[in-house]
Amino acid sequence: MLNLLKNGFVNFLRSRHWGVHFRRLPMFEQLAHTPVDAGISKAMGERLRNAAHAAEPALLESLNTSRQGLDDAQVQQARAQAGWNTISQDKPMSRTEHLWLCFRTPFNLLLTVLAAVSWLTADVKATVVIGSMVALATGLRFWQEGRANKAAAGLQAMVSNTAAVLRRSAQDEEGRDLDAPPSRLSALQAMRELPVRELVPGDIIQLAAGDMVPADCRLLTSKDLFLAQSAMTGESMPVEKFAQLPDDAQHNPVELRNLVFMGTNVVSGAGLAVVLTTGNQSYLGALAGKVSAMDRSPTAFQMGVNKVSWVLIRFMLVMVPLVLLINGLTKGDWTEALLFALSVAVGLTPEMLPMIVTATLAKGAVFLSRKKVIVKHLDAIQNFGAMDVLCTDKTGTLTEDRISVERHLDAWGDVSQHVLDMAYLNSYYQTGLKSLLDVAVLAHAERAQLVDAYAKVDEVPFDFVRRRMSVVVSDAAGVGKIITKGAVEEILQVSSTVQAAGGELELDAGLRKRIVATAEALNAQGLRVVAVATRDTQAGQDNFGVADEAGMMLCGFLAFIDPPKESAAPALQALARHGVQTKVLTGDNAAVTAKVCQQVGITEQHIVLGGDIEQMDDQRLAQVVEEGNIFAKLSPAHKERIVRMLKANGHVVGFMGDGINDAAALRTADIGISVDTAVDVAKEAADIILLDKSLMVLDQGVQEGRRTFANMLKYIKMTASSNFGNVFSVLIASAFIPFLPMLPMQLLVQNLVYDFSQSAIPFDHVDPELLTQPQRWNPADVGRFMLFFGPISSIFDITTFVVMWKVFGANTPERQALFQSGWFVVGLLTQSLIVHMIRTMRIPFIQSRAAWPVSVMTLVVVAIGIYLPMGALAPYFKLEPLPGLYFVFLVAVLLAYMGLTQVMKKWYIRRYGWQ
Repeated sequence: MLNLLKNGFVNFLRSRHWGVHFRRLPMFEQLAHTPVDAGISKAMGERLRNAAHAAEPALLESLNTSRQGLDDAQVQQARAQAGWNTISQDKPMSRTEHLWLCFRTPFNLLLTVLAAVSWLTADVKATVVIGSMVALATGLRFWQEGRANKAAAGLQAMVSNTAAVLRRSAQDEEGRDLDAPPSRLSALQAMRELPVRELVPGDIIQLAAGDMVPADCRLLTSKDLFLAQSAMTGESMPVEKFAQLPDDAQHNPVELRNLVFMGTNVVSGAGLAVVLTTGNQSYLGALAGKVSAMDRSPTAFQMGVNKVSWVLIRFMLVMVPLVLLINGLTKGDWTEALLFALSVAVGLTPEMLPMIVTATLAKGAVFLSRKKVIVKHLDAIQNFGAMDVLCTDKTGTLTEDRISVERHLDAWGDVSQHVLDMAYLNSYYQTGLKSLLDVAVLAHAERAQLVDAYAKVDEVPFDFVRRRMSVVVSDAAGVGKIITKGAVEEILQVSSTVQAAGGELELDAGLRKRIVATAEALNAQGLRVVAVATRDTQAGQDNFGVADEAGMMLCGFLAFIDPPKESAAPALQALARHGVQTKVLTGDNAAVTAKVCQQVGITEQHIVLGGDIEQMDDQRLAQVVEEGNIFAKLSPAHKERIVRMLKANGHVVGFMGDGINDAAALRTADIGISVDTAVDVAKEAADIILLDKSLMVLDQGVQEGRRTFANMLKYIKMTASSNFGNVFSVLIASAFIPFLPMLPMQLLVQNLVYDFSQSAIPFDHVDPELLTQPQRWNPADVGRFMLFFGPISSIFDITTFVVMWKVFGANTPERQALFQSGWFVVGLLTQSLIVHMIRTMRIPFIQSRAAWPVSVMTLVVVAIGIYLPMGALAPYFKLEPLPGLYFVFLVAVLLAYMGLTQVMKKWYIRRYGWQ
């Protein structure tokens, strides 16, 4: 029985049907532990291998497409066969399935067993009461989870990834050159940004750095295309993909270098691909069926609920057998003793916990949605409240995303039009992910005549190792030129000369030092500096790579202004007031970062560089991440490692970023935060997406997370302490009273009414002092709280027993209904009042008032508690009216109970704290 209960409860806690249905990269969490061929049938593997080895014309013909893409009629035909590009696991469950899962909890199953026993013993009234409890718990959870999931789905739908798709239009039929290379497709305005779900087999798509691959595809062209597919294959390093046909009979389709798969992401480079399969027919879709059957590991949030709930379960497993033995031995009726023990078990179980958790998280999600914040994963709200370290990228997060060109200078610091022209050509002709710097260059001035004077030959895309990118152009005479733009240090590494008025000068150590000083002077003014270099190419060369970025001539610099967001400084100050320290993690250089950080209020600066981190072992880095607050010149791997080390040090870490280089850190952090303008892979990795440019919503999110946690903890503490107190009283009464202190049905009714009142807890106010520091689950504190406050109510329960026995003469089995009625009212009213005593560390009703839903529910419970023994329904529950003197005693007991609880609460806070 114990193992059955334990396994059932663990499965309940691990169930994805807590109402928290959206998880970070759900497929990827399981892919890391799944063989790469687990989702591929022999037929699918054969189809993929055939597609990889087929000649391009034959492949396009088999897909009823061409390099020009599909027209509308072909799209409709393909969709009729393949459906929408979605994976079935992402589809919401049916209402019937949801209702069943809301019912199928250990607590409801326990109640159902109790109802069945009552029915078999012909106790119809008890059966009705217990059935009502099951219906109420199931119905409330079904309603709350339905609302939460609908709201979450609606919010998540606001952020959808898109793909660059080549679709034919009427204009295309008029002779446009749609067979142009990928670099010119955007100029022809043939590419459309379409939602990923609209893709069909045969679509021609363009891939660039930062894109999530939207379907299984075969590459038609590629240029230095590197994909991260570690979640699928386990390869830690990006894999280069080529358009060439494979020259071997590779059996594992995932390893074929001309195929790319849904869910992987482009690290660098560019490519053109044809969609082979979508949705459930894709590799990821096939794998979804395998993964969905696997057990999901609980999140940190769920593990906290798990631990706290097991504290309550352990108490139940100890107390219930004692109640059974004492009542069975003293009363001699083991059947009634069993029913009563099961009723006690129900009273101890936190059956409303799933509904309370769902309701509080859903309320937090709705609150944040009004602040233009999309919560992709509901449990991220609680992580928001627990966060004590926020790591943030600099560009586009602390700073505005409207960078502008402030200066274009030669290597000597003088204004240079030539530098701007070369940078313009570089930004215009690159087909990878255009950064904010490229957008700023293209927006600075119109250079149509310059573009017309050159034709693109090739490009070497950007990556985060080289931190530069190149395009190759040729003029009307066929003279080629490679133009490279990137970080100053990286451009200097590949430059051997410097452009000067009289021609070129050799880049010696002295000149290099002077150039670096010029760049640093610009950085010190808060300007971001990018260097530009060129080199003539050899005649006839039309294919270029990284090795060609050598022997360059440094032309000069572009200086960009990237002002900090107005909300950055007050937001960081507000976070600091609430116990969240901020650390800046950026790939930019230290001088610019230090200037921006100073502007946003980070005046005490401890700067750590990525090069230094590279030399540190984990033990040293664990110390450095605590001391440093600005980390500059970082690679994506550095950012991820810093976040991981902070988590290992016991912090709850948030990471805010919007670029490709932030994706790994976003996944690793306890809570990933991005913006709606971020690249696809960053939005996919994030838990929360900001639609508003103001960062003040971060502090509001932190407070809402803590408010959510505080209300969940209120329910657990209230339920644990009051239920334990009641059971403790039952043990004492059972040992000395010749009849049951309360009938099973009465105990269940009392529990039903009390649980109904708890549905208002998610809407309660939270005292400001509970929002000042991060909050986490502490199972030991819950157990201590229960043992401390539970017996306080037992003092007044025993007083009630004595008064009912001595004063009102309810001391024989014939008068047990009066005894049980008296304790029924006292027990229910003290349980309701404890809500107001424990919900705040202040003086209730005076210094802190509950929200109106909680107050209304309390009054309703008081009215029901008094009506049941005094009204017409009393005989149905085997209760009887109480004498008028009883209510004088009742008022005295309630006032004394509240006074003693307040005194003990003050002592408890001084010794143990409150949260």
